[in-house]
Amino acid sequence: MRDETMDRSDLRGDCGNCFGLCCVALPFARSADFAIDKDAGKPCPNLGEDHRCGIHTRLRQKGFTGCTVYDCFGAGQKVSQVTFGGRDWRTAPRDHARRMMDVFPVVRHLHELLWYLTEAVALPAARPIRPELRRALERTGELTRGTPEQLAALDVPAHREDVNALLLRTSELARAACPAAGRNTGVPT
Repeated sequence: MRDETMDRSDLRGDCGNCFGLCCVALPFARSADFAIDKDAGKPCPNLGEDHRCGIHTRLRQKGFTGCTVYDCFGAGQKVSQVTFGGRDWRTAPRDHARRMMDVFPVVRHLHELLWYLTEAVALPAARPIRPELRRALERTGELTRGTPEQLAALDVPAHREDVNALLLRTSELARAACPAAGRNTGVPT
């Protein structure tokens, strides 16, 4: 089980241990954030054979600002190295690649929840519900270790709704602990 002093490196993206999943699994819409339209499951044309971005140092200049602010919360390396055991989507059978693309967004959502839960557990004001937060943290972590089939079948919105209820309670406790910080009287201080 995680605790409030854990090293959160597993919740940070490690592109060197990922197969460029965000550059393949996710769609882009031509906008201020992306220079092109790209369908989900189709590799970005800037993705190299080595799974690295060919324009990484020039993303903003090339119109890919969205890439510079995206965070997978460590889901890319989890799916690449743990869920699929290091089997690359390019060299594996086509069904393997499709399943990998289906699972990546699920694990990304779960890793985002892990980040929020880890933050919530650490808040002193959350002490009254810390056991519930830890159970949710543990359960969410367990879900990330499911098989590709289990992950693809997971009802992420239902799990997120349960976790969000706890996060809202945490927020209420934190605001109550600092009542002046949340009050806007309109009077300059």
